[in-house]
Amino acid sequence: MKPISNWFAGASLLLTLSAAAADAPASTPVPYPLDNIPENLPFNLPYGPPISLDTAETVVSAAMVEAKRHNWPLNIAVVDSGAQLVLFKRMDGAMLGSIAVAEHKARTSAKFRRETRVFEEAIQRNGYNYVLTLDDVIASRGGIPLVAGGKLVGAIGCSGGTSSQDEVVCKAGAAALK
Repeated sequence: MKPISNWFAGASLLLTLSAAAADAPASTPVPYPLDNIPENLPFNLPYGPPISLDTAETVVSAAMVEAKRHNWPLNIAVVDSGAQLVLFKRMDGAMLGSIAVAEHKARTSAKFRRETRVFEEAIQRNGYNYVLTLDDVIASRGGIPLVAGGKLVGAIGCSGGTSSQDEVVCKAGAAALK
């Protein structure tokens, strides 16, 4: 087929598709999900006093037990309620590139008072790509708030495995706080 023939074939297809679209029934507009106005403010967990080093060690120890149980060498970070690093442990063999990621997950979770999974789902499931423009956000599972007495005292972040592996280990660490 010659180039001019390709052009005519493409134009013909475009006209056919345009005509089909014009004949299609008008659909009811779907409300934009971000126009939903919740009754209560989501993620309104109050900030509490910063987690102590002793408590952070308890959280990290529980996370490490879970990681070792699965043979997942991870990087584990705990930050306080102000998102400042309190404790970091790198398990033997953990990926070097994931050191900063573990800290970033913990900081994001503390600053935004939610699991980092929320950001991942906002992008992956809902197409809320504006999340990518927010400062200090990491949209990957493995950041979990640490809550004591109904207040956020810090957060744990894990990295070095898959996002789901990181999340499992974080949840085990956070469970030690309760």
